[in-house]
Amino acid sequence: MSAAVSATTLIERHRDTLDKALDAVRTRAYWSPYPEHPKAYADAAEGKAAFEALLGHRFDLDQPGTDDWTGTERSPYGLDLGVEYPHPDPDVLLPAMRAGMPAWRDAGPEARAMVCLEILARINARTHEFAHAVMHTSGQAFTMAFQAGGPHAQDRGLEAVAYAYVEQVRTPETAEWIKPQGKRDPLNLRKSFTAVPRGIGLVIGCNTFPTWNGYPGLFASLATGNAVLVKPHPRAALPLAMTVRVAREVLAEAGFSPDLVCLAVERPGEGLAKTLALRPEVRVIDYTGSTAFGDWLETNARQAQVFTEKAGVNTVVVDSTDDYRGMLSNLAFSLSLYSGQMCTTPQNLLIPRDGIDTDAGRKTYDEVVTDLAGAVEGLLGDDNRANALLGALVNPDVKARLEAAPGLGEVALASRAVAHPEFPDAVVRTPVLVKLDGAKPDAEAAYLSECFGPVAFAVAMDSTADALELLRRTVRDKGAMTVGGYTTSAEVERGLEEVCWEESAQLSLNLTGGVYVNQTAAFSDFHGSGGNPAANAALCDGAFVASRFRVVEVRRPA
Repeated sequence: MSAAVSATTLIERHRDTLDKALDAVRTRAYWSPYPEHPKAYADAAEGKAAFEALLGHRFDLDQPGTDDWTGTERSPYGLDLGVEYPHPDPDVLLPAMRAGMPAWRDAGPEARAMVCLEILARINARTHEFAHAVMHTSGQAFTMAFQAGGPHAQDRGLEAVAYAYVEQVRTPETAEWIKPQGKRDPLNLRKSFTAVPRGIGLVIGCNTFPTWNGYPGLFASLATGNAVLVKPHPRAALPLAMTVRVAREVLAEAGFSPDLVCLAVERPGEGLAKTLALRPEVRVIDYTGSTAFGDWLETNARQAQVFTEKAGVNTVVVDSTDDYRGMLSNLAFSLSLYSGQMCTTPQNLLIPRDGIDTDAGRKTYDEVVTDLAGAVEGLLGDDNRANALLGALVNPDVKARLEAAPGLGEVALASRAVAHPEFPDAVVRTPVLVKLDGAKPDAEAAYLSECFGPVAFAVAMDSTADALELLRRTVRDKGAMTVGGYTTSAEVERGLEEVCWEESAQLSLNLTGGVYVNQTAAFSDFHGSGGNPAANAALCDGAFVASRFRVVEVRRPA
């Protein structure tokens, strides 16, 4: 793209992609413009070399207001990244960001969408490089880092752009208003309607999915005319710094201020997110992380529209199944993927204590738990496969929770350490499965708290009806990003649907194949609902983008 590329050029390049994205969110059918298999990208060696070339150097973005350099990232695989990032002086940086907004606003929804698609296209072309950056900041295994941190994250970014475009063009740019006055001349006005941004959007990134969770807010705010300040998690700055660099390059080449997208990396223990969140220039905040800080943002950042994804207690109700082996296999994979370090991973498995009906005969609670433990052991018995599925524990807090879990109940499946052949310092652990009695009040402290990481509880319930009631209470009081259910009963299926409709939780029923409760597909699945305590927004729907801008009307006599 040349330095003076026109909007027409970008429209010709990306309009078809945007149109297909718009169609996908209407139909909810499968679609993605970004291949998810590494072999679809030819630059594997170049991508790894490009990532390695970043290590041990300053990551200069030539953005205003840099008053220091900082960076403390250490890969969960044991590698010190040694990258230093610009530390911002908000008093200098934020005014510079705002200065670029009028021209970006005036460009209009279509031009903004096309610039965003060009940013995504360039990120996609460097997916191998991004995959290594995601792997060595999040602890994801390479294939997952490639897919979730690459194409799937890019899908979510494009989805946000599509929704932003729809909401902005819902109102026409101009209208002629004529009101008859009987015998008098009619009243006649010319009206213009402009989508205007709220201000600066602040994206507060997370450690586990820096791009997947960061891109929706980043691109939703940018596409609606806002400048965006990206404040990454201090342990996972590199993937978002790379994103900011690409965005700044594209914006400059398209004739806009590169300061529309900037980076803010904090010093150790600084708490920069709190400082930035209360700045009057910041009018939109996107946050993924702990409930405590999410609640603080919602309470204190009153000048901003705040979108949060916090903690929840994801639950699976096991009532009956016509594919017992498939159910066990599916649950074993769901519990193991990325060592359970996903906001969508099941934690509580509610199983009637008198057992369940299956195609393999009646199975007692103990048999179900033992067979599930065996399915996990079989899945992860080979260390190479285990490493490919588990990745590494992202931080010491996850390890501490894992090691404390056996003290909460009877261990049905003990965790074991897995040696990584390439990274001997990586902390790789298989899941622990703990049996709890749902009728005992002292067990509630365990199963009604999120235990983020490779920890699952098999909770014995007096009946499926009791399981449904506990599910309702869990979602209402603690929140849930996902709910799963296994049943051959139409009545129980309806009961699960009623709970999830009333408490606003996303439900997956009878998954036994290659789709898992902790995976969601952009353009089709909603990630979170925005209707329970786990998150106040859904990725992605109209509500996620519509309040990032306002329509301002100008009226003139015709």
